[in-house]
Amino acid sequence: MATIREIKNRMKAVGNIKRITRTMQMIATAKFAAAQTRATAAKPYTEGVFKLVQELAATAGDIDHPLISGPGGDISAKPELVLILTSDRGLCGPYNGGVLRLAMSHLRSLSVPCETELVGKKGVAFLKFQGKPATRHHTHFGDNPHREEIEHLAQEYMDRFSAGELSAVRVVYTRFISAGKQSPEILQLLPLKPPSESGEGEKASGPGALYEFSPEAGELLSELLPETVRTTLAQCFSDAIVSEHVSRMVAMKSATDAAGKMGKTLTRQYNRARQAQITTELTEIISGAAALE
Repeated sequence: MATIREIKNRMKAVGNIKRITRTMQMIATAKFAAAQTRATAAKPYTEGVFKLVQELAATAGDIDHPLISGPGGDISAKPELVLILTSDRGLCGPYNGGVLRLAMSHLRSLSVPCETELVGKKGVAFLKFQGKPATRHHTHFGDNPHREEIEHLAQEYMDRFSAGELSAVRVVYTRFISAGKQSPEILQLLPLKPPSESGEGEKASGPGALYEFSPEAGELLSELLPETVRTTLAQCFSDAIVSEHVSRMVAMKSATDAAGKMGKTLTRQYNRARQAQITTELTEIISGAAALE
């Protein structure tokens, strides 16, 4: 049985841990609220751009754009680029583990060369251990990346894909569904799936809108398709950040509750040890007094 001093030291350590985890929980809650506001505010615009591209493409008929069909020629042997979004800090439960396991499953299934780019620090050691170190590591995004930085990255991907250097670009991230549900997913950023295919169900369900294009449909789509790629990548970053904060908030709440339960258990152990010590001391005093008589 542990001594009273050992129990008191453990009680003090558990109390310190509880204060730290409660503070981290409060910080994560505040960051989650701000990140959720940004993510939900941008989602209608992203969905609106997709819907507009779908309607315009369905009305304009066949579309031929490098972001959809590629630059032409055989690019099947070109490498695929996989962007993995992880966190810079830990203590966020299964957040990083789910993303990295899904990414490794996808990387192992590829039959073409692959370039792996990583956002966040937590995936570096994991990828090295798995024998697939990151080709490029982005360290400048942080918890609140600027829109310009994300658009610059998206433009770089579009330029490389249009030039025929890449066969595809995919993003592995955690999609934010609700505060109680986040799901690791793989999103195909490039090539864009032909909007006319995804819009067939809507087109068949009722009469569609008739558009008179000014300027021409091809010129409009040349502006809208890059914007679709940029907004989609930005939404991936927003979902990943808000998912990280909610995962850390839940993990720190669980840690705080566990520390509280452990503190109560240690308090009971301390009281029992103290009671046993007092009983032993009283027994020794009474025995000594009886021996003197």
